[in-house]
Formats: sequence, C-alpha cells, structure tokens
Amino acid sequence: MKKIFTTAKLVMVSSMFAMAVSVVSCGSTGSSSKSNEQEQRSYTIKTEIPVRPAGQKNVLGLTNAPIETLRVAVIGLGMRGPGAVAALTNIPGVEIVALCDVLEKNTKKANTILEKAGMPKAKEFFGDTSIWRQVTALPNVDLIYCATDWKSHATIGVQAMKDGKHVAIEVPSAMTLDDIWALINTSEQTRKHCMQLENCVYDTFEITTLNMAQQGLFGEVIHGEGAYIHELSGFWKSYWEDWRLDFNRKNRGDVYATHGMGPICQVMNIHRGDKINVLVAMDSKPHRGPQIASELYGEEVTDYKAGDHTTTMLKTELGKTIQIQHDVVSPRPYSRMYQVSGDKGFANKYPVTGFALDATDLKNLDTENPDIENLNAHGFVPKDVKEALLEKYKPRILVEIGEEAKKVGGHGGMDFVMIYRLAYCLKNGLPLDMDVYDLAEWCAVTPLSAISLENGYAPVEFPDFTRGHWNDVKGYKQVFVD
Repeated sequence: MKKIFTTAKLVMVSSMFAMAVSVVSCGSTGSSSKSNEQEQRSYTIKTEIPVRPAGQKNVLGLTNAPIETLRVAVIGLGMRGPGAVAALTNIPGVEIVALCDVLEKNTKKANTILEKAGMPKAKEFFGDTSIWRQVTALPNVDLIYCATDWKSHATIGVQAMKDGKHVAIEVPSAMTLDDIWALINTSEQTRKHCMQLENCVYDTFEITTLNMAQQGLFGEVIHGEGAYIHELSGFWKSYWEDWRLDFNRKNRGDVYATHGMGPICQVMNIHRGDKINVLVAMDSKPHRGPQIASELYGEEVTDYKAGDHTTTMLKTELGKTIQIQHDVVSPRPYSRMYQVSGDKGFANKYPVTGFALDATDLKNLDTENPDIENLNAHGFVPKDVKEALLEKYKPRILVEIGEEAKKVGGHGGMDFVMIYRLAYCLKNGLPLDMDVYDLAEWCAVTPLSAISLENGYAPVEFPDFTRGHWNDVKGYKQVFVD
C-alpha cells in the first residue's frame, strides 16, 4: 500500500477481486439491482472504522459559549493566509493577535495589512517549521486559522484543539485516513470546533442552487458532479519548497477533491439523512504531469504517480450518485463542473451557467411573465428567467452581506462569506456551517481513491465517520441568531 494510507487497516473480503467482477458482470439478467448491489459489496475493499472511545460523543450540532471578541491566530502566510487576514479585518468584534509563518518576511507583510486597516499589530512568530507550536499554546487565542501546506494541516489542527482552541483549516484539511480520524476524535474529545475552510460552498451560484434544492425546485436530487480542473502552470513555483507538485508526484488519487465534494454533499444532505457507501476511482496515465515536473526540476522525472486526470464515482445509501474529477496539468479552462440533477430540474455552472426546468414548474415561479411555450427541459431557461430565479432564491446570507463580500473580495467574495460565517457562528455560540464530519467526508476521497486505484480500480467502502449517527440530523441548514 502507498504511504498515503499506510496505517489504515484494510480488509479484502474477497481475495479474488477480478473473479468477483467477472461473476457479477456475467450474472443472470433477471437478478434484481438490490441483489447485484449486495453481491458487489461482497468484494468491496473495507476500511476499518475505529470504535468511539467510551464516554466520547459525536459533535453533530456542536455549540460552545458565545465569544464576544473573537481572538484569532493565523498560521501560514504564504498564498492563502494574507487574504484571510485582510478579510478578518472587515469583521467587527474580531482581533488578530498572532501571525505565524516559517518566513519572517511573510509575517511582517501580513502585519502591514493590520496597520493599513487601523488595527493593532499582531505578535509575530517565524523561524522554523515547528514555530506554530508556540502559537497554539498561546492563552489569548480563541481560534487557530491554519493556511499552511497540506501535510501539516491535520497535525496543527489536532494540537490546536488539544490546546483548547477552535480550529479552521484550509483545504484539504487531512490527507490520510489516520489524520482524518485524529481530527474527529480530538474534536469529539475536546468539544472544540474543527472546520474545513471550503470556500466553494459559498460561491453565489452554488449557495443559491443549494437554497433552490432545499426548497424543492429540482425535485429529488439523484446525481451531482463536481471537480477541480485548473491548469496550475502559473503557480507551481509559488508553493513553498515545492510542496504541492511534490505531493502530486508521490501520490495517486484525487488529491484535491473538496471543492467538488463540498457543494454537492450539502445539496445531498450527506450525514444529515444520507451517507456515502462506496467509492470507485479511475485515472489516466501520468503524461503531462511528469513533463511539467521534469521542466521545473531540470531533470527527467520517471516516478510521477498522479494521473493527469482522475475520476471518482460515489454512491449513497439512498441510491444517489456523485462524480468528482481532478486535473491540474492539462491545458483546459478552469472548471469545478458543479451539476445538480433532480427529477424536476437541473443546475449547471461550468462551462455554461444555467438551469433547466419543466415548463409546468416554471408557471408557479412568479418570474417576470416568462414565455412558457419556449421553456422545456431540453435547454437552459432564458437569461431573464435565470436571473429571476437567482434573485428569488437568493439565500439569507447573500441578502445580508452579498454586496459587502463583493467589495472585500476573495475569489469573487466567497472567501469573505466563509470567514464571516465562521466568525458569526463562533461569536454567537451557534453550530458552524461545516463540521468535522464534512471535513472527513470531503477529504476522504483522497486516500480512498488511492486505495481504489492501487487495487485495480476496485470499489472501496466509504466509512461512516459519524459512527452510526448519519441519520440523526434531517437536512443541511445554516443557523442564524433569529
């Protein structure tokens, strides 16, 4: 097994996977889909779910005492951290008390952001890769905001919670199953929030589509798609000590799945009435990836692991499907795909933003007198109808701070909405919009897809990270004071 899941205990229920596939594919055409699914599970690779320690409880709907003045320490001030610092200066009742990075110049540059905003300078920590440990131990910090490289995310998150802090971690927050379970157990033990900083769930189109789905506009959603397709040639040299390309070089699988997973999982109420049961992944050969690495390193790279394109399919307990794609090396237009498909309607963001709905449903939308005769599910609704839908179903958070978010910026404003909601919930003692189980499910695609790929594209059982409580909460929702 590859290092990415070395200590996760895997059990092959059948040692003859290829034979099992043959049996299923050649089975009787009269067998029911249910029996086929049961047979399929008989050769699915299983991953161990550790028993929840005695006395430890889940953190679904976790709340803590309100924090009148939220004191924040930001660790990691390279590509993402400075933007977070700038966003935090625009939220009343937030103080940035510590700034931490390996490089001194990064901490000082971040402090100038505070000065320009008329805020007191924060204490600076810099010098080596263990300096963050002094920050999580500070007594005057409520929230650790972690924007370091991927491999250090979980370690910092676990220690921050042990040191009595809530923690918000950049994506992906954990790269291995062991790290995922460590974050879950520590959050459950300490009763501290552990949120993944997944900004795409706050994208204007995606969060509005979520509201549409929750109000039944698409009927029952049965399929969703998401992706991270982003040719990174202009960015590879910007990552500190080349950590991102190095990770792609050493690992197969979808190594950056959360942007695609997050919005779709919220629409499908994952661990809030449904759960993911199984995953299967396939990848292309590494082709452009090793070429890029060879060009950057000035020597031929022959050990590059990640396929240029990785596709992962997932199926839920309620029979719904999700497709996730990853490609950061091909010369393709940026895309997160984002498709929501229901029995009454369809939403799509890339490459064309639009909705497709039954004409009978559109008659009841109270839009600007759309021409019903020209509307059908064979094409997207006209522009005026699309705009009317986006306005009608604009979620509360965008009504309240949408314009401010555009002014503050950060990926079109979605970064600010994410950080605002994080601060708002902590300051008011509310459950966060994303919990540690969201983090686990969206990050787990990385190690689980690697397991599938390394075992001949085998189906892999997707763990229930709530350990039996996936159906306790009915439906995803964001909580407000009133």
